[in-house]
Amino acid sequence: MVETEPKLLPKTGKEIGIDMGLQAFLTTSDGQQVEAPKYFRSSERQLAKAQRRLSRRKKGSNRRKKARLLVAKAHERITNQRLDFCHKVTCSLVQRYDGFFAENLNIKGMVRHRYLSKSVSDAAWGMFLSILKSKAENAGRRYREVSPNGTSQRCSGCGETVKKSLSTRIHRCPFCGLLLDRDINAAINIQRLGRSLQGGAATATPLN
Repeated sequence: MVETEPKLLPKTGKEIGIDMGLQAFLTTSDGQQVEAPKYFRSSERQLAKAQRRLSRRKKGSNRRKKARLLVAKAHERITNQRLDFCHKVTCSLVQRYDGFFAENLNIKGMVRHRYLSKSVSDAAWGMFLSILKSKAENAGRRYREVSPNGTSQRCSGCGETVKKSLSTRIHRCPFCGLLLDRDINAAINIQRLGRSLQGGAATATPLN
C-alpha cells in the first residue's frame, strides 16, 4: 500500500468550538448552524416495510433471501447518505478553520437512552467527529476534544451556572444579562475550554 503525504492547507487564523445538537446538527462558536440530517427517519417507512416483509418470509426461501437483501440495501443507502453529508460539512470546515474544539461525547451511552437513541443515531455524531478529526490532522489543522460537562449550563459571558432544561433553547443569564442561543453559548464554552487546555488564551471567537 502506498502512503500519501498529508495535504497541508494554508493558515486561516481562525478556530472554532463545535457543539453537537439535536435541534441543529452542529453549532459553532462564531454563530453558524448546520441543520440535522433526517435521513434515517425519512427512510424509516421504507425500511420498516422491508423488515416486515422479511419477517413474513419463510426461512430458507428465495423470497426471504430477496427480502433480506432489500433490508440490507436500505441500511446501506442510509449509511451512504450520512457519509456524504459528513464529508461535505467537514471539508467545508477544514478549509475555513485552523483549529477545532469538540465535545468528547459518550455516543454509545446516548444511543442506549430511550429518549435520545433515535435522534443521536440519526445525527451520526460519532461518524462526523471521526471524519473531522481525520481531515483536520491530514490538513495540518488542530483538533481537540474536551469534556462537555457544564458547557450548556455555564454562561459564556460571566462564567456563572445558569440551569436549563433540554427544551430551553435560549440562554438568559440573570447575572450578566447575556441573551444567546443555548448551543452558541455551549460552543463558545467548548472553544474557551479547549484553548485553556492547550495553553492558549481563554478567549472566545467573536460573533460576526
